Amino acid sequence: MAALPDREKLLKNFQRCGNWEEKYLYIIELGQRLPPLSEDAHSPANTIQGCQSQVWIVIGRNEEGIIELQGDSDAAIVKGLIAVVFILYDRMTAQDIVAFDVRPWFEKMALTQHLTPSRSQGLEAMIRAIRAKAANLS
Repeated sequence: MAALPDREKLLKNFQRCGNWEEKYLYIIELGQRLPPLSEDAHSPANTIQGCQSQVWIVIGRNEEGIIELQGDSDAAIVKGLIAVVFILYDRMTAQDIVAFDVRPWFEKMALTQHLTPSRSQGLEAMIRAIRAKAANLS
């Protein structure tokens, strides 16, 4: 499985896409790169409310205090959006996640204006859930 790119590479890759069909395919590809989530992690405790699709996100912290995220969805595009969010929050502490606003990155990628309202709401629900869980760890 290929590794996920860092934030700058993600932005460059988005900008290289010629149209929205290519961007959607790239988002789906990113979702395919996420490590599989264990069956145990597909639990109600890890379910993100407010998403039209089923979404599970697991948040933990390693010995260095860096937040580690795992996730899955039953929808390919949503799984890709999970990967995008994880890339944006990569190698951050809980305090960093709470303080970091991902929305300007979505604007740089021209992501939000091309998502359906339900996907945009789901994306916001994921961000709120990750920030809330990170705040509980800080």
